[in-house]
Amino acid sequence: MDAAMAAGLCVAVVGVLGTLASSLLTQRAADTSRRREQAEERRDQERRAGLDARRDTYVALNTACRQYLAALTDQMHALINADGSGNADGPGDASRRLTEARDAHRDCYAEAQLLVPDPVLDLAGAVNRSLSATYGMLMRLDHGDPRPGDSLDAARTDIELLWRQVRLMRQRMRGDLGVPSPEGDG
Repeated sequence: MDAAMAAGLCVAVVGVLGTLASSLLTQRAADTSRRREQAEERRDQERRAGLDARRDTYVALNTACRQYLAALTDQMHALINADGSGNADGPGDASRRLTEARDAHRDCYAEAQLLVPDPVLDLAGAVNRSLSATYGMLMRLDHGDPRPGDSLDAARTDIELLWRQVRLMRQRMRGDLGVPSPEGDG
């Protein structure tokens, strides 16, 4: 075999190998790109699922806080009207509803402790402590065993402050979700 023929054969082999290598490299780049896109899509789905779970938790916590606070208000009114002034619900009925609302709130708050970021959880914790303190005061008043400072006026003041705290908590939740606060939600 002469040099020209050997050179031609080498060029042909290099050309065939280059074509095959080019196809393999193109396929490998496409696979890598597809894996990156799939990983990015999985991360987006996980982020959306996390946001959905947090939103659901926020809705449940906001609802539970408002129902607990409404039940505290009902309990306070039942105690005010316990003197026989014609209130249809006695302190026992209001107390039962209050206990149910407290239990529902406890469950929602427990879930929130695992899902929500610290800035929202800090405020939710403050609301939880205030709700519990007001609950305790109203139960002591209902059972005729008040502590110094326990009174229906003190309970009324605490409930008014709690409504503000719940509103602030809701604003912080909305901010975390990227939802602007509506006008007048202050």
